[in-house]
Amino acid sequence: MDKKQKTIIAIGAIIAVAIIGLWDVDFSQEYIMVSELTSNPDKYVGESIGTMGTIKNGTLIVNPDIISFIITDAEDGLGEIHVEYTGDLPPTLDEGKDISMSGTMVAADKIEATQIVVGCSSKYTE
Repeated sequence: MDKKQKTIIAIGAIIAVAIIGLWDVDFSQEYIMVSELTSNPDKYVGESIGTMGTIKNGTLIVNPDIISFIITDAEDGLGEIHVEYTGDLPPTLDEGKDISMSGTMVAADKIEATQIVVGCSSKYTE
């Protein structure tokens, strides 16, 4: 096997791994701000949505079967939506943390989350 054939095989393997790795990733979902969800809820009720925000202090309740909290808008802190999540507890989930999540908006003021990702707090401060 010459160098050209090895290069073609290597490129083919990289492409195959990339396709397999991205097979079940949904690129169509964009994040909608909490304030947009609360200002126009009828547009999103019953829809699968993605949003991001901050867990409001004093609202996080962790029970064995459900986790609930209120998320506020990440930009202006004005919009608020109640969130219920039945998945595994993310280890760094806490009040005041920024999160991104996906789920279904089941009412004008409620989301049933199916996935939550907690943002990393920076190690560096000014």
